[in-house]
Amino acid sequence: MTGMILNIKNMVCPRCVMTVTAILREAGIEAVRVELGVVETAGELTREAISDLERRLLAVGFELLHDRDDALVERIKATLIDLARRDDGTNHKLSAELPSLLGAEYKHMSAVFSAHEGRTMEKYYITQKVERIKELLTYGELSVSEIAYRLGYSSVAHMSTQFKQLTGHTPTAWRTSHLSRTPLDQV
Repeated sequence: MTGMILNIKNMVCPRCVMTVTAILREAGIEAVRVELGVVETAGELTREAISDLERRLLAVGFELLHDRDDALVERIKATLIDLARRDDGTNHKLSAELPSLLGAEYKHMSAVFSAHEGRTMEKYYITQKVERIKELLTYGELSVSEIAYRLGYSSVAHMSTQFKQLTGHTPTAWRTSHLSRTPLDQV
């Protein structure tokens, strides 16, 4: 039996995957795969099952996507969030990584994303990285230079410049002022 691929908006973290997995289980839907923004079911779903799932998802802030471009944008967002949260010291080149990760041409993804979001994928990615920097600053376990290294910045100055452009503060000033972070699905 062939399953279905469902695209879900606002899945931005591992807890979102756990929540959607629980919703599927409660709805009696067997999932083959649940990832950020994507669910693959074991079998086809009836209209009633889809409607019930949609209601359950909306109740906790998720949305079932029906439009192909909306689904692509959500997959791009989920991938960019994942890349921004990797603390492996890699400087991710989006034009090289996204096509291989998502199986679509970069130019097409860029055009669809910009049309839907009103900003480029790069700006969204930088915003996500800045939110990750805020998170790491809040924990207080790493120095600013360690954060810059872990997030793949070429220098502390480069990271600080991007951070200040988006927040109006240097990382050090932000850390000491105890300003708040933005939830990832609202970035």
